[in-house]
Amino acid sequence: MPRSAKALLWVRILNQLGAYALAFLAVFAGPELAPVALAVFGVAALISRWGGALLLDRLSPRVVVAVGLGATGLSLVALSAARTPAQILVAVALVGLAFEIYEPASQELVAQVAVGEQRQRLYALLGSALVAAGAIAGLIASALLPLGVRWLMVVDAVTCLAACGVALAFLPRDIGKSMTADEGGRRWRPPARLLHLTAASTAFAVGYLAVIMFIPLVLLQRGAPAWLPGIALTGAALLSPVALWATRRMVDALPHGRALAGGAVLLGVLALAMARVDSVPSTIAAYLAWTAANGILLGRWQAMVADVAPESERPRWFAVQGSSWGIAQPAVPGVVALVGAVAGGFGTAAFLTAGLAFLVVPLMLRGHSPA
Repeated sequence: MPRSAKALLWVRILNQLGAYALAFLAVFAGPELAPVALAVFGVAALISRWGGALLLDRLSPRVVVAVGLGATGLSLVALSAARTPAQILVAVALVGLAFEIYEPASQELVAQVAVGEQRQRLYALLGSALVAAGAIAGLIASALLPLGVRWLMVVDAVTCLAACGVALAFLPRDIGKSMTADEGGRRWRPPARLLHLTAASTAFAVGYLAVIMFIPLVLLQRGAPAWLPGIALTGAALLSPVALWATRRMVDALPHGRALAGGAVLLGVLALAMARVDSVPSTIAAYLAWTAANGILLGRWQAMVADVAPESERPRWFAVQGSSWGIAQPAVPGVVALVGAVAGGFGTAAFLTAGLAFLVVPLMLRGHSPA
């Protein structure tokens, strides 16, 4: 692994160990303010990802990563101190505007230091490490939550600021800014191929989030004890990187488009199986199989964009494609509600939504992914 990629990996892991506070944002805001706060955060986060891509026109990935993490840490401090609804909404907007700045820079740094299969492995390793760190973060959150949600914000801020310091100290200084995509006064527009890839990844994100958002509720509805959903989520988070490691030799040689298309079909079938079964053991077995299949695909979307995008436009490709998750997150509950009106029950509707979303991914990728 290149030294710069190893440093980035530790920066992201350190940040991820505290990245649980926003999962409790609705709790912090309260039931009346939560819908507005979540909407404000979602819009601001989309803007921040674009801002991070534009900063790469002028600054190095190291500086952009540090700026994003530092700004997120400071805005989380402000959020922890907010008391009135107006203060909370302003602080939430500040957190959102800083939250995604470092994402295009992180992906661009990996794209600059690696090529080919090594690039895919680095993206996958980054994704699996963040999943595993997220499982540990959940345990830390469960220990801190009795002290109050504000302490989650404080500790999250500390990890962001610590990761900012590590980024400034250890990320490479000799990797410069990206080439400007607007040279010569030409106004940049997303090309058709990027829009097709983004549409496909949005469908993938809808399928993924429909499972993740509703699996705890479905397990409880099907009779699981209150402690079981948390254990299932932690076990799934730890299983994902193991599945990636166990299958890396078998799937590394597959082209990204073929791997994502085949993986999406498998994820769709397993999601439909979760909609079909009704017992807790069968649901957990299907969910763990789904998690393992998803783990094999970690890093594929980023690697595909890095391989396809022109070097001068790569940060903006990362920003556009990455926006798919920001689009899917607010859309999924509404889509599931519409499907539930026909299918009956949020659990079945969520998994039907996920299955159908995954199964359209291969159709959307056809002719628009690298050979």
